[in-house]
Amino acid sequence: MLAAVTAMGAEMQRAARIGLKMTSALTLAVTAGAFTGVAVPLAAQGLATVSSRGRTVTPAFEGWYPNKDGSFSISFGYYNRNSDEVVDIPVGPENFVSPGDANQGQPTRFYTKRNWGVFAVKVPANFGDKKIVWTLKIRGETFAIAGSLRPEWQIDALEGEAGSGNTPPALKFSETGPEGSGPAGVTAGPLKATVGVALPVTVWATDDGNYFGSIGSDGRPVPVTLAWFKHQGPGDVTFSAPAARLAPTGGTATTNVTFDKPGDYIIRVRANDASGVTPAGHAQCCWTNGFVRVTVSQ
Repeated sequence: MLAAVTAMGAEMQRAARIGLKMTSALTLAVTAGAFTGVAVPLAAQGLATVSSRGRTVTPAFEGWYPNKDGSFSISFGYYNRNSDEVVDIPVGPENFVSPGDANQGQPTRFYTKRNWGVFAVKVPANFGDKKIVWTLKIRGETFAIAGSLRPEWQIDALEGEAGSGNTPPALKFSETGPEGSGPAGVTAGPLKATVGVALPVTVWATDDGNYFGSIGSDGRPVPVTLAWFKHQGPGDVTFSAPAARLAPTGGTATTNVTFDKPGDYIIRVRANDASGVTPAGHAQCCWTNGFVRVTVSQ
């Protein structure tokens, strides 16, 4: 019985990281499972329901980690319940972070299904027990999730994955530029571009070469994989090379980026060393985000 209750508690804690309305998965878990001692699957809580189109997007709190300067980064992802529909929610009254500036680097384009650790909010060393809240409003429903520095949600794998010592790849956008790793990663720009004219963007990636189960079926080490995404902006973004594979210790890759409308954009590249869930998943030991700000003129 104790084991069952413990399992249910863990399942509820995972559910708690995903923003919910007041009629929440936690409520459903208690009413459906508390008296049986059986953890209620996420599908039964309404969290794993996916349709091709027409459903909502929920923010998710992934955890937090300390930075070398004494500050902390609070990591967020999201769950788009559509299997085919990519959803856009501009920064504003329907997509905002609080307290502070409504735009704190959150995405405005939401790709299908579960996307882990797509941005992080940096908070000061004296943040204490305060909270950062990300709110999304879509199709008449409001979802909000609070990120905090609760000890049980610390992401410690960034300092070395248990059993392998693996750390995330490091990224930079110029050979001598600043370097970053983990969900907060590194940000470059703003670059300047023109509608319809390809902008070449190059990323440098390095990795420690440590992997958990790093030998592939062909007997060779697993490469670092790159994937590009539109993160913010008013129009569509096209990448000539939306994905790339680099040597296990890293390398460089260039993609040509084309924008169809003027405005301010953020594009994101994710570098995954493949020792975690693929694509980047809940372990958060194994990938890094890179962000490039681009101002596009007509």
